[in-house]
Amino acid sequence: MTFKTILLATAAMVSAALPLSAAHADTSGKKIALSNNYAGNSWRQAMLTSWDKVTKEAVAAKTVAAADAFTTSENQATEQAAQIQNMILQGYDAIVLNAASPTALNGAVKAACDAGIVVVSFDGIVNEPCAWRIAVNFKEMGRSQVEYLAKRMPEGGNLLEIRGLAGVFVDDEISAGIHEGVAKYPQFKIVGSVHGDWAQDVAQKAVAGILPSLPDVAAVVTQGGDGYGAAQAFEAAGRKTPLIIMGNREDELQWWKKQKDANGYETMSVSIAPGVSTLAFWVAQQILDGKEVKKDLTVPFLRIDQGNLEDNLKNTQKGGVANVEYSQADAEKVIAGAK
Repeated sequence: MTFKTILLATAAMVSAALPLSAAHADTSGKKIALSNNYAGNSWRQAMLTSWDKVTKEAVAAKTVAAADAFTTSENQATEQAAQIQNMILQGYDAIVLNAASPTALNGAVKAACDAGIVVVSFDGIVNEPCAWRIAVNFKEMGRSQVEYLAKRMPEGGNLLEIRGLAGVFVDDEISAGIHEGVAKYPQFKIVGSVHGDWAQDVAQKAVAGILPSLPDVAAVVTQGGDGYGAAQAFEAAGRKTPLIIMGNREDELQWWKKQKDANGYETMSVSIAPGVSTLAFWVAQQILDGKEVKKDLTVPFLRIDQGNLEDNLKNTQKGGVANVEYSQADAEKVIAGAK
């Protein structure tokens, strides 16, 4: 079963009896902007590529008048707040937001709402009540890693935690889930923690820096985009490769497959698909079209296991990210399923 099938299965049952709106004339003159705080890894690049692909088709079909994307040069909430203020002045009807902070942008978001602008946050969400939020259960992403390890390693062991981008909601939530999992399974102990910024090169350098101070490591818990870098660091240090939880980058999945073929190496992958940006776009469009949408929408995280690794790898471009993109009909089903 594919990731999108899982996402839409429940929603489809609820929405089967509901008529889906095929008309989009009401939003043909509307302008939507993407405010993105960071683009320094392959996941963010894939997210922007998905946005560009899907929104260009929507503009060509006259579903909306514009769907422009903007990324700040630094991962700073102050810079992104200024960016949102500019979007207000430029007259956008909706802002789709991947936020640098769940709280620091609330003033700018409230100003946008007060100006009559729809704000839909995703991935890095905001907690300003006037905004909509689309997120996976990031804590569950973290907990699921430790639960998987508990099944594979009932005796437990030392863990190295690779975190994401410091100060971002996603990083905090996944890490909190990992620590909750360790509290549930006390046979595991986190003996080191580094920030990998969801990027292989940063993760490799960070892991290489901490390895000399660590005892034997049984497993590495991660946030995605860091698994391959961690493996390279262990190899360069001449240390035994532990069980490393992977993300959805092609280089991670390719390394996993080579190890699997060579020696039966087994692990799993948990991540959020970068195409969630396209779901956020369509949710914003549906709100502008007058649809009633719950403030909080949850989508499942993407999980890859030993059995479906090769299928996912075949569908992932070299240097890319395992992904799924969403249509207007998908958004309508998700919205209907949340009611």
